[in-house]
Amino acid sequence: MTATQLKNSILNLAISGKLVPQDPADEPASKLIERIAKEKASLIKEKKIKPSKFESTIFKDA
Repeated sequence: MTATQLKNSILNLAISGKLVPQDPADEPASKLIERIAKEKASLIKEKKIKPSKFESTIFKDA
């Protein structure tokens, strides 16, 4: 196995969540994204942070 193949293999395992044991109690990423968006909106409303000039893009599986 070459260094590039090893790197790609490790990245593949990392992306699929197979490098460390998964905790079933963890919330799904979709819920986390919703929670972050609500918190950000709240902070903007309270004027603790400024709205971003750039639109945030979240990539989702179809």
